[in-house]
Amino acid sequence: VYVEQVEAGLSRILAVYSSALPPVVGPVRSARETDLELLRQFDRPTLAFSGAQSRLLPVIDRAPLDPVPPSKAPGAYFRGPDRPAPHNLYLRPERIPFEASGVNAVEELGLKVGAPPPGGEPEDSRTVRYPSASVTFTWSAERERWLVSLDGSPARTAEGGRLGAGTVVVQDVTVRPSDFRDRSGNTSPFTETVGSGSAVVLRDGRAYEARWSRSAADADTVYTTPDGQRVDLAEGPLWILYAPRGGA
Repeated sequence: VYVEQVEAGLSRILAVYSSALPPVVGPVRSARETDLELLRQFDRPTLAFSGAQSRLLPVIDRAPLDPVPPSKAPGAYFRGPDRPAPHNLYLRPERIPFEASGVNAVEELGLKVGAPPPGGEPEDSRTVRYPSASVTFTWSAERERWLVSLDGSPARTAEGGRLGAGTVVVQDVTVRPSDFRDRSGNTSPFTETVGSGSAVVLRDGRAYEARWSRSAADADTVYTTPDGQRVDLAEGPLWILYAPRGGA
């Protein structure tokens, strides 16, 4: 699960599925330029999205991925009665032209489950702030998960279960204006995911200082300890937050 900044300082979630697909995913929202660079880390993924700014659509079509908006698979999308539009568009993944690669998404990023690095500091809770949004992770030793809250409210599945992460990576990035705007005229931010910088890795109730580096758009992001050792993950879902530098 990735979290990125969008217009008006809000946050947006991009979820990557590989080993198993739920019967329904949503709400499905529009794509951003940031998503295209982010997804270069995967081998031609399928991107389900509700639409995009008109000038961005040709850029999406040229990107090394398979875009599937509602116009390409109208039978896969539906509007739910539980929320007002545009927050009520959902996808049935089995109805889109998608073939599983057989490769675990985390492994495709060059990451693996392993022992924690030495050191670290005990951590009960960590909040990542965007100009108009926040994501909080609270450690539950009983569940061995970081429980997720969005804007101060517990994040839950459609069945009511609490969302949780085995590992959380807070990646400090540069967020700058892009050349695109939304319908209201707000400039869409672009998150630079190629480069390097500092990060914090949360796992097993502890926080570890780390570094991230990505040499090119088609390269993986490498997470290491300050002394250069690779950082491995705990069992469970992985959340990566692109935190504006100085905002976490």
